[in-house]
Amino acid sequence: MMFDHRNKRVFQKAFTLIELLLVLVILAVLASLVVPRFAGRGEKARITAAKADIASIGLLLNTFEIDCGRYPSTPEGLQALVEAPASAKNWQGPYFENGKMPIDPWGKPYVYRCPGQHNATGYDLSSCGPDMQEGGGDDIDNWTQAQQ
Repeated sequence: MMFDHRNKRVFQKAFTLIELLLVLVILAVLASLVVPRFAGRGEKARITAAKADIASIGLLLNTFEIDCGRYPSTPEGLQALVEAPASAKNWQGPYFENGKMPIDPWGKPYVYRCPGQHNATGYDLSSCGPDMQEGGGDDIDNWTQAQQ
């Protein structure tokens, strides 16, 4: 009976099923320890992005106000930063760099009112936040950001 050394080498280099299962168990244990630490980070990043958007849109609204002598009305909305309203004199837009209105990190349009309910002499600008419903307690807005 002859012994083939090539088969022995192949067998010695291969992983057994038990070794593979052991590696999978170790990876699963490590993942169960690491994943919870990063789970909430995505939502925090979206909230931070919405706050930054509201601040930058606020700068654009202020530029519109300097150019036109007023903020866009509620019916004109943020669209007035993309297309000149008929009543806006000296409009220097589009004010958004790409000519498109931004949406919040949850895919919804930002809510704009002028005059504002919270800023009677200015405007209210907000995102509905993670629950995607206005007034759900997790809204991100320009009137509470100014207080922080």
